[in-house]
Order: sequence, then structure tokens, then C-alpha cells
Amino acid sequence: MRLMTLHDFHRPLGSTGFKVSPLGLGTVKLGRDQGVKYPNGFTIPDDQHALALINQARELGINLLDTAPAYGISEQRLGHLLLGQRDEWIIVSKVGEEFVEGESGFDFSAVHTRFSVERSLKRLCTEHIELVLVHSNGDDVAILQHEEVYETLAALKQEGKIGGFGFSGKTAEGGILALTQGDCAMVTYNLNERDELPVLDYAAQHNKGILIKKALASGHVCLADGVDPVQASFSMIFEHPAVASAIVGTINPKHLQANVECVAKLLSTTR
Repeated sequence: MRLMTLHDFHRPLGSTGFKVSPLGLGTVKLGRDQGVKYPNGFTIPDDQHALALINQARELGINLLDTAPAYGISEQRLGHLLLGQRDEWIIVSKVGEEFVEGESGFDFSAVHTRFSVERSLKRLCTEHIELVLVHSNGDDVAILQHEEVYETLAALKQEGKIGGFGFSGKTAEGGILALTQGDCAMVTYNLNERDELPVLDYAAQHNKGILIKKALASGHVCLADGVDPVQASFSMIFEHPAVASAIVGTINPKHLQANVECVAKLLSTTR
């Protein structure tokens, strides 16, 4: 039986011009094992296993990688792991959050935003990052109204250093505000958390890009009555027309393949 992949299911990310796979690979577990909210502990994979995971994702039709300065050494590792295949990937990174000595700190100033993007370019061994999102501390509206981060990202886009910018927030109000000026938003949306659904609705009406984080509730999703929680989660997520891609952060090859097969099967029946 032929392995189901996502190669035939890439879709536009709003009006950014990028076509992304319906699943993206989150890379926090490639760079950080402190202060993470997963139900089970894990060991950061070595380069051999990390590269095997990235190659598996590519073969399964995934072309989207999600990283951030706050993900420990994730960006640095991707920089050398992607040598020779950088052009095959759409990279999403972030600005605003730093994770130092086990604690998060935030800086949304123009100076730090520019410094952060320049540093990410060096770490990722690239001259251009497709998407950069603001890593919110939860005070979404205040960040957008009173900080310089968005106008700085707009300038970096004009300079060609990034392809688009947006917001990874925590509130519906912040997500909608972010989309009025930015290209895309990353929102929490799963079986347990649906407060940011208005952001998806706004995006659908205005052709803005939506990426889903915590699609499987960081591994906590569960359902009773014999329903497969992964299938139910993806079914709900991809029912919404605004959703371009859902980020999954697994480092387990079997889980990655199962997630891809689940989504490919789901999308092949809803075309």
C-alpha cells in the first residue's frame, strides 16, 4: 500500500504568496527541554536523529518548519541541518521572547526586533526568512499598540530580509488586530481551546494566513467514547477555511507519519 503524503495538499498561506503543507514541523524539541508543557519528558535528539526526522518530514510532503530564538538552540541546529536543502523549506521564526537560564524574558523594541532577526539569519545560515512572527507575552493589544515591533518587521520585509510577518498571540482581540496590519497569525485552536476562533473567521474574510499552534493541545488532547482524538482534532481544525497549516512538534517518527497519514486521508475525502 502506497504511503500517503502531503505533497498534493499544499495550500496558500493567505495572500503571502507562500504555499505551505497542511502540517508543519515544530522544532522546540530540537533545541530546548526546559520549561516545556508536554505530558511526557523527552531527550533532545542528536544530529543524526534530528536530520532523519527532517528528511522524513520532507519526504512526507512537509515544507514548513517552525522555530524561534526562545526554542533554545533550535535555530542554530536547523542552520547546519538544512545545509543543501534550505530552498525546500519555508521557515517560520519569531521575535520578542528570549529564553535564558530557564526563564522567558520579552523585548518588543525596534532595536531588539532588528537584532533578533539579524541573529536568526546568522543562526539559520540564510539570507532570508520566509515568515517572522511576534512571540507574544499574552499582552497582545498593548504590544501592537505601544511597541515598535510591527513597524520594524514591516521595514525588514521591505528590505527583503523577511518575506512576511505576523503574530503568535494568546487572545482573539490581539489576533484580529494583528491581522489588520500583518500577513498571518498563529493561534491556539484545538478540541479543548477555541477562544481564538474569531481570529480564524476574520482571516477567512480578509484572505489572511492562519497557522495553528497546540493543534493537539501539546499532547494533552483526549476524547472518550472510542473517538480517535488526533483524527477528531485535525477534522475540526481543517474544517475551517482559514487554516493553512497546523504545527506538530513531535520528534517521534511513528507519530509524525501517523499524523501525516491522518491529515492526508482527511483532506483527500474533503476535496
